Amino acid sequence: MRLPMLALTIVFAGSTAFAQDGTVSLTLKEALRQAVEKNLDVRAELYNPAQAEADLRKNRAIYETHLTLGTSYQDSTTVAISRVSGNKVKTFKIAPGAYRLLPTGGTVSLAYDNLYTDTNSSFATFNNYWQSDVTLSLSQPLLKNFGRDTTELNIRVAELSKDGSLKRFKGKLLSTVAQVESEYYKLGSLRDDLASKRVSLDLAKRVLSETEARVKAGVLPAMEILNAQFGVASREKDVIDAEKVVRDQVDLLRVLLHMEGAGDIVTTDTPSRTEFSMNEDDAIRRALAQRPELEELQSQLATSEVQTRVAKARTLPDLNLNASVAMTGLAERYVRTVEQVGSTDYPVWNIGLQLDYPLGNQSAENDYIKSRLKTEQTRVQISSLLEAIMAETRTSLRAVQTTYKQLEVTDRGRAYAEERLKAYLKKNEVGLATTKDVLDVENDLATARSNQIKAQVAYVTAISQLLKATGDLLEREGITVSAAPADALYRDTR
Repeated sequence: MRLPMLALTIVFAGSTAFAQDGTVSLTLKEALRQAVEKNLDVRAELYNPAQAEADLRKNRAIYETHLTLGTSYQDSTTVAISRVSGNKVKTFKIAPGAYRLLPTGGTVSLAYDNLYTDTNSSFATFNNYWQSDVTLSLSQPLLKNFGRDTTELNIRVAELSKDGSLKRFKGKLLSTVAQVESEYYKLGSLRDDLASKRVSLDLAKRVLSETEARVKAGVLPAMEILNAQFGVASREKDVIDAEKVVRDQVDLLRVLLHMEGAGDIVTTDTPSRTEFSMNEDDAIRRALAQRPELEELQSQLATSEVQTRVAKARTLPDLNLNASVAMTGLAERYVRTVEQVGSTDYPVWNIGLQLDYPLGNQSAENDYIKSRLKTEQTRVQISSLLEAIMAETRTSLRAVQTTYKQLEVTDRGRAYAEERLKAYLKKNEVGLATTKDVLDVENDLATARSNQIKAQVAYVTAISQLLKATGDLLEREGITVSAAPADALYRDTR
């Protein structure tokens, strides 16, 4: 089944480019679009609000009018108690009708009963006759089960359940977008790290070549060749490991985006280094107003409160008002019977009350107590989640501030490491530094480059996590969430 597209307002900076060898050049916007439309976890989550829509429509069907039709035929021969009483009776009955539930909890019904009787009794006025009646009935609870709250309980619960499932879907989408951004930039950083390791390998090979030449010339001892060879082997292993990590990351991103094929993925967007700032109080306020999991829990609280009100009402005695009015007719000809019914000359009225109340009423009372406990439990869960959201927001904000500072620190670290390597290469040329010294300093440079690359990814990831914590990430990326895709999925399944 083809799933409907989500409501998106993403403005694309470009489109996916495919090379002849199957390599895909991917912008972040395109990656997000594919994730929103194709990610299997997101698509699976969309089925929940669609199912909730089915539950909602099912529960709204309580107000549908029900049509009924009953028919029967009976032929009986019994022992006669006298010669004139008759012992043979044939009856045919047909009874169409309709009934419907009222918002007050009562049920109104209309029945049209028709009975044809053929008897050989001498006591009967007619041996063959029709008996018809039209009956309008009302059964209305007056205490327990009275009112719209009770009648429409399942409707309200289904509405809140659908709202909660949409919030849960929004939360899944929010997490997926944050993960895609993180993994997208991580892939770029791993490629940069791989390139850095290849540079280190090239330098180690150059050092080995120069060392071999100098050993051959008698300037350096043969031991220096072993140091240089070890440096090359070590860096070859680093390159092999880095290539595997890149391929693994490509596969991970491919799964997130549900991309077909097995070609390479090349990210074209680079991490932003622009300073991002947000006031802590404003961040917390936005988080408490927008977090999907909090909104979902609030929907659960509203459900519990409705159920508690109804549970309290159901502790009342079960007192029902039963009333009916019928117009009847009896004649040899059916047409005459119908005329009698229509004349309203033969009415039958009925009204009564029925009380049912269990001594102790423990079942209803404990349902009410359990419902109250559930409501209070949900309130405690909301309080706990509020504290967790505030703590997460503060932590995310500090992470943004910290990682931004690390950008400048790692930039300086790399610059210093590059200058150190240049100095040691010169010292090595004049015999003031050994091959091992040069390789150790080059290792320091490789570490500094790696730290710089990681700092850039950590910074943009921290920003994404902060926007995820405040609930602003989808809005920033131009992604809106509505019930329309779930409703469309429901309609397509019908």
